[in-house]
Amino acid sequence: MKKTILTAFAVAAACGAAAPAAQAADVPGVAFVYLGNPGDAGWTFAHDQGSRAAEAKFGNRIKITRVENVPESADSERVFRDLATKGNKIIFGTSFGYQDFQLKVAKDFPDTVFLHATGYKKAPNFGTYDVRMYQGAYLAGVAAGYATKTNTLGFVASVPIPEVVRNINAYTLGARSVNPKVHTKVIWINSWFDPGKEKQAAETLIGQGADVLLQNTDSSATLATAEAKKVHAFGWDSDMKKFGPDAHLGSVAADWGVYYSAVIQQVLDGKWTNAPVWWGIPQKAVDLADINTGALPPAAVKDVAAKREQLASGNWDVFTGPIKDQTGAVKIPAGKTLTDPELQRLNWYVDGVDGSLPK
Repeated sequence: MKKTILTAFAVAAACGAAAPAAQAADVPGVAFVYLGNPGDAGWTFAHDQGSRAAEAKFGNRIKITRVENVPESADSERVFRDLATKGNKIIFGTSFGYQDFQLKVAKDFPDTVFLHATGYKKAPNFGTYDVRMYQGAYLAGVAAGYATKTNTLGFVASVPIPEVVRNINAYTLGARSVNPKVHTKVIWINSWFDPGKEKQAAETLIGQGADVLLQNTDSSATLATAEAKKVHAFGWDSDMKKFGPDAHLGSVAADWGVYYSAVIQQVLDGKWTNAPVWWGIPQKAVDLADINTGALPPAAVKDVAAKREQLASGNWDVFTGPIKDQTGAVKIPAGKTLTDPELQRLNWYVDGVDGSLPK
């Protein structure tokens, strides 16, 4: 079945490239489902920018539909079903909580390719994709290790899943690689997007002595709060410098357009498979962008660049041992690097993170 589906896509793409405008109805539909409104920064904004990069690349060879403000509930199932019923050939679900709803719909529409961001399940016409934000978080940690004066970092955390734990750990590992005295304090807000709670968490962390903040949440509230309190922070998902130019040390930013353009081409060419995709710095899908060189010592900028090159080579990754957990036990021995499945199950804090994971 999959071979027939993808061959059909390839034929449609070939015809679409040479067909007159009258045949526009045959252009493959590509749909994006967003948890929020794209706005001008953050997670949904980054995905929207990625979709627009793909739109610019393919022009009238595809027809893009975007649906905003879709909750991670049964409402999303109705949206995915409607998009499939309308004949879209590729449907992207861009939030973790869509996975089961999207997979359910995929089983009823075997001729449609469903792609889910940050998930882990698979079906013949259902695949997952992600970017290695933890690599950018590590680089942010390197910069933070130089910037902190209190040796206390703060992290505004969203939902306690392995993805977020990886980023907390990576931030701490990066900082302690250049400043072993650093500790990271974490506050969980149990939401991906809640500017009020994000601001409150940032204020609490600053009150506890944190003078460099990072977050795994979707708004610019953490950076804006750092600006108001005259400490440092990073943007997340996209370049957030304008929300706190004095506080901003850089932004852990994703370029989803790299993946979207590649996978749409694969589907059009009949070469798509449902193998999971997880790209990072080597594929230029993640970076620490817009580094504030004026606020960091030259050694910090040099070390960030060196670590970026090391990650880009593919010969080293963040979770390469020896790495200890909070108790001092070696969790990753020297010479071992966690595999992707192990990274996707990560449920412990590294040495240097204060507190305990929520139950």
